[in-house]
Amino acid sequence: MSQTFRIGTRGSPLALWQAHRVRDGLIEAWGLAPDAVEIVVIRTTGDAIQDRPLSEAGGKGLFVKEIDEALLDGRVDLSVHSAKDLPTALAEGTELAATLPRADVRDVLIGGSAPTLDALREGAVVGTASLRRGALVRRRRPDLKVVTFRGNVHSRLEKLASGEVDATLLALAGLTRLGLERHATEIMDAETFPPALGQGAIAVTARAGDAATREALAKLDCPATAAALICERAFLTVLDGSCRTPIAGLARVNGDTLSFRGMVLSVDGARAVEATREGAASDAAALGAAAGEDVRSRAPADLLAAFG
Repeated sequence: MSQTFRIGTRGSPLALWQAHRVRDGLIEAWGLAPDAVEIVVIRTTGDAIQDRPLSEAGGKGLFVKEIDEALLDGRVDLSVHSAKDLPTALAEGTELAATLPRADVRDVLIGGSAPTLDALREGAVVGTASLRRGALVRRRRPDLKVVTFRGNVHSRLEKLASGEVDATLLALAGLTRLGLERHATEIMDAETFPPALGQGAIAVTARAGDAATREALAKLDCPATAAALICERAFLTVLDGSCRTPIAGLARVNGDTLSFRGMVLSVDGARAVEATREGAASDAAALGAAAGEDVRSRAPADLLAAFG
């Protein structure tokens, strides 16, 4: 492997950690010289918008648009993303080329005024940028006030420390990757507080038909994580999931078997419709799609109106 690679990524500390993980993996897998893999930081529209929820600005695709453009025009050869940030439909001419082994999928509460969600005082303020987390918080504690809370991990921790909110929620995987897991005061159970689809997984995209890059990334790909992500993204695709819709779920792979549970919630958390499926991991896409169709068939019309 004599090719050089340019990795496109956002510039946040977590995004850079993920890009370096892919860079180090390529260097180790192929015995490349350190300067054979370059990291190219690309500022995205999603990074620039900090004053309102992404759901009001166009959805999570705002974190990948400019990186996709750099990939398609040849400025970079591959791009690294948090899998949960990928839109259900990838940009034409790009494809999912590798999925790294998944980290812990759970969310954590970081409590400023109390260590657990149940211990927060009545009417306490919880900050989050996620409709899913907000809905799950309201489902369990309808008395709490949920407010929009944007920014990277470090800035959110600073805002919490300054007293802007009583607590916030973040992904355990992100905190751990940044060496900040000590800030977690409660690890949320994935059964009662299900994660975002794709949470904990690092996805790498490349230009469609770029065989050399696909070959290089094959050594980094985790088949179990890839199957789980295929299932979860199929569920999202059926529901046309976006930042405007509270959707949660998780696929688990055990040997050749995949089990999946997906859920759609109302924004206020008062209602939820969920579906489960189990089958061969090789049928991941069909299992996820079937669960999505099941939810669509049973969800009230006004809940489904949030889709599309």
